[in-house]
Amino acid sequence: MDRNIRTVDDVLALLDGLFAPEADRWSERGAGWWDGFYADRSRPVPFFVAKPDESLVRQVESGLITGRRALDLGCGPGRNALYLAARGFEVDAVDLSSTALDWARGRALEAGVKGVRFHCGDAFALAGTELTGPYDLVYDSGCFHHLPPHRRVSYLALLERLLAPGSLFGLTCFAAGAGGMGSELSDADFYREGAGLRGGLAYPPEALRQIFSALTEVELRRMRDEPEESEYFGEPFLWAALFRRS
Repeated sequence: MDRNIRTVDDVLALLDGLFAPEADRWSERGAGWWDGFYADRSRPVPFFVAKPDESLVRQVESGLITGRRALDLGCGPGRNALYLAARGFEVDAVDLSSTALDWARGRALEAGVKGVRFHCGDAFALAGTELTGPYDLVYDSGCFHHLPPHRRVSYLALLERLLAPGSLFGLTCFAAGAGGMGSELSDADFYREGAGLRGGLAYPPEALRQIFSALTEVELRRMRDEPEESEYFGEPFLWAALFRRS
């Protein structure tokens, strides 16, 4: 008989375990799934392109984002991490998938970009050890919407730990009502159905404002639709958000 729940981390681990391993995309159990996802580099996945987010580029070039240290959460093949490093940031880039990170390292070598430290593993577990703040920017393009509701607790704690006052948090995530990208189940129904993330969770803007209410909103808009020939990545089914820690 298990009677061993005594901390928030115990509760979070219990909730993680309610889902079958093959449904897990957010803990180390999900690493194998993501390795398979990134194994075929020729697949027509929009964010496989070697282009930074249009929102990130505009925020940096307009002066909204400044500083020298950045953390890229769920960096995948490294397109945003390499952009930041090429502009003088010292970047920690973390992902569950070693396959994605091998691709990112190859891209960095090919582009001659230095200043990125790649970390394979669970960002929640690595925070405070391999990922040491404070960072001037924590950037997340497509990681947050792959977290189940209970892991928002871990996510907010990570931001609290790694963002210094005045630092920035940038986010792109699935937008609710944007053509079916991401599940629009309520948090309660997510657990009642128990089917897992089914590609990710979509968010209305008011939900993002509430979740990140401890931060000050700088920008929250739809990502711009970038044509294929553009130097930047942009899809209108994503939110592009920027928040500042007071």
